[in-house]
Amino acid sequence: MSDSGGARSAVLSYYLFRVTDSVGFIWPVFTLFLLWNDLTFTQIGTLSAISAVLVVVFEVPTGYLADRIGHRNTLAIGMGATATSIAGFVAASTFRQFVALYVIWALANALRHGAADAWLYEMLRERLDSDAFTRVRGRGGAVYQVVTAVTMIVGGLLYAVHPTYPFAASAVLSGLGVGAILLMPQTDADADQPGVTDALTTLRERFTRPSLRAFVPFIALFFAMVTTADTYIQPITVDVIERLSAALAPVAEDAVGRDGSSLSVPEEATLGFVYAGFAFAGGIASYNAERIRGWLGLRRALLAVPLVTAAALVFPLAVPLLAVPAFFLMRAATDLSKPLVNQYLNDRAGSASRATVLSAAQMSYAVVRAPLKPLVGVIADATSPFGAIAALGGGFLIVGLSIVVVAQSVIADGPAVESTGVEESAG
Repeated sequence: MSDSGGARSAVLSYYLFRVTDSVGFIWPVFTLFLLWNDLTFTQIGTLSAISAVLVVVFEVPTGYLADRIGHRNTLAIGMGATATSIAGFVAASTFRQFVALYVIWALANALRHGAADAWLYEMLRERLDSDAFTRVRGRGGAVYQVVTAVTMIVGGLLYAVHPTYPFAASAVLSGLGVGAILLMPQTDADADQPGVTDALTTLRERFTRPSLRAFVPFIALFFAMVTTADTYIQPITVDVIERLSAALAPVAEDAVGRDGSSLSVPEEATLGFVYAGFAFAGGIASYNAERIRGWLGLRRALLAVPLVTAAALVFPLAVPLLAVPAFFLMRAATDLSKPLVNQYLNDRAGSASRATVLSAAQMSYAVVRAPLKPLVGVIADATSPFGAIAALGGGFLIVGLSIVVVAQSVIADGPAVESTGVEESAG
């Protein structure tokens, strides 16, 4: 069915939601803020571990909840929880208080993970065409990244005035997000109420099919690789900046004189603009997801993007100056992959348990990511951050290519599950 007028309005409301979904105000200063509150690095690491475990615990139950009470309603609850958590950071001052806020934050993220993409896919299926998912999701991602880039720069400036100001601004933006979500229309799937047994049966059936049983581990490993590599962007970028500064110092001295004023830029400011650049690169890639899908096909794109990204992470070990371009490629590849991956998963998830299936996929990503981060940390301590990202890239090439060879068909070309829940061909 096609309802172009209603679809256009619904898509615009989705884009408005994506504007408010950004946490760019606090992203580049989050660790600095925790240190300002006298938390140690051990405590900060503990908070990250708590978050990772809670993601695994919450994902499937919140996906099931979304299928029970409606995708839009669950999304609104999740956004409200996000606003509450971020606002709490303004007043928190003890480790226990931050633990409580991280619990709320993890729950909020889990509530939003499956619900947003499930709502979008169902809305497009009902009002336009489910094949438009990659295009709309990709452009929504571009909106998110542009807003994130701008708010990251503003957040850094607000932090310089007072460390709590970025959190206050982010809480207000998330609060506005609740209103934006309520402007989004309900979908017919919001009335579906699968039982617990039905939901678990659906998960078992979906994830043991040929089209998903190798795809989910392959993509989970890719997302674990890029998420873990994110940890080393700051130290590696600072290292590259120092190398460039040392190399360009004689040129700078000749330009301004040995007693001239310094041309150096604070590393924190440079990092802020680098992160904004990552967001813009991701936005461009996400916006063009549908175009790239048309050029390569969904199957080729989902195979090529992870493998090329992994290879790019290996080269900086030999040529450190390639690290920053590799990170730009990695961020673009990540944001390009998300609409493609979710198109593939949505095409193979029935309407009644769509959010449950998407949340289960998110849980699998967290299961792979949780042990990988400390393992790569050991490698970084034993070698260097460059060695860590090279190990990530090389490890993915070995394991990922092994999955491709053993499974033979990681990504199916055959027909997908119909939105009514009809079985796909196992062909």
